[in-house]
Amino acid sequence: MVPANRHDLIISELRMCRRMLRTVMADTVHIDMSLGGLSVSQLTLSDLREMSISSRAKQNIREVLPELRKLATEIEQTYRVEVLAIGKESVAIRIAELTVGACSVIYASKEALEHQDSVLLGLPTLCTIAVTGGQVTARSLQPGEHDLVGSALDFNNVIRRVEISESNNPTVRGFKIINIMPKQT
Repeated sequence: MVPANRHDLIISELRMCRRMLRTVMADTVHIDMSLGGLSVSQLTLSDLREMSISSRAKQNIREVLPELRKLATEIEQTYRVEVLAIGKESVAIRIAELTVGACSVIYASKEALEHQDSVLLGLPTLCTIAVTGGQVTARSLQPGEHDLVGSALDFNNVIRRVEISESNNPTVRGFKIINIMPKQT
């Protein structure tokens, strides 16, 4: 597993997309880089210099650009699928964020049960969680995204053995947190 604070995380994301394309067909691959939907295989250092993004972001992209372009080109040639750096503008990326949020609730619930302690979990921006039966659903609260959801199935029934409370994140506006505690037996 790759630590989340590494700037080459996008390489891991693209490799995962390549693996998925072996079994699932796609029209386009959206990677979570907000560069206006540029084709990743065509991204150059000149393009990067002209972008109005932070110098740190430019440096991070510069460091992974050769590998990023190589992977994107391989995907485009092998699967005939364009790889776009679209990030926040992508509905597919938003659904992935929501799905990760739903999966995280199940994972954090397992952790709470395993350690018999409460777990505090931050949710993706502007979303809320609903638990119904053996399913967790993360629903977008973003205006214009009322129909966007991500969900995860709880195959091990951990959700039924925890109590979940949701509240606004006191530190960061637009985010919610949930507290997960094992139910008292």
